[in-house]
Amino acid sequence: MHKYLIIIITSSLSIAADYAGYSGSFLRMGTSARSLAMGSGFTAEIDQGFSAYHNPASVAFLNKRQLAFSHHALNLDRRLMMSSISTSIPPTAGLGVAWVSSGVDNIQGRSTSGKETEILSTSEDAIFISFAQRITPWLALGINVKILSHQLPMNESQLAGKGTGFDIGFMVLPEEKLRFAFMIQDLNTNYQWNTGQVFEGEGRIYKESFPTMYRLGTTFTFQRIYFVGDIGVVANQDDILGMTMRFGGEYHISENYFIRGGFGNSRFSLGAGLNFTFLNLNDAFFDYAVVIEPHSVSQGMIHVFTYAFNF
Repeated sequence: MHKYLIIIITSSLSIAADYAGYSGSFLRMGTSARSLAMGSGFTAEIDQGFSAYHNPASVAFLNKRQLAFSHHALNLDRRLMMSSISTSIPPTAGLGVAWVSSGVDNIQGRSTSGKETEILSTSEDAIFISFAQRITPWLALGINVKILSHQLPMNESQLAGKGTGFDIGFMVLPEEKLRFAFMIQDLNTNYQWNTGQVFEGEGRIYKESFPTMYRLGTTFTFQRIYFVGDIGVVANQDDILGMTMRFGGEYHISENYFIRGGFGNSRFSLGAGLNFTFLNLNDAFFDYAVVIEPHSVSQGMIHVFTYAFNF
């Protein structure tokens, strides 16, 4: 059987322009349409359905079970989707499970001579297991444990990277209309690759580490406008890579209709939301966001749709 060495050129899934070249970029793309429309500065927000993604400590403040699905409409054959379920554990704890899946399809494989072989695809997946505990009525601590998988295609096999990672978060609710939070994202998070699968036993074990993000965030309400924001430091094992600032707002047009805007990760975004009745009064949410990507490889717009339910 002929063996081919193929060159795979994949389109980066990263949206965050400043840190697109670092590992684990699909986990920094954001989840819900509501958060993306408001600049993604949700470190201190209890997001509908995806609260643990932004800060695992927020799960301790849930008062209902939450189920959510989100889909990102991307070009260049990229895909990103996620789902989440979370619940309170009376009297003072919370638990959540989420799945984030991304990838690039329709990659043309080629041999070393340039001959077309087969259509390939690549994927990255993460499973989040979240737990949070209220230490006092206004202070909570939470943790995400992440199980990671990265599949790279070969003509006759798949090269797989496996890994684990952690997020740690704190959240403070001093009063009803004000929150503060701190989160460490991707602490000791990495992929491990065994290149012996490609080089017939002559490879080695390689560790690919994710950058770690340290974020401080707040939320507050002023009249009919809800503000969110956070600042952060991004670092790897040796250096500080940079800082981030994300902020946005949500205006309540009426009890059930919202418009939103924000800026974060070098992108402007807009969106709208609807709170409606599915099984019980105002138990369902549909949100939409459009994110402008001026510095990405696609130089276009991303459309994000999220459905969330409380039960």
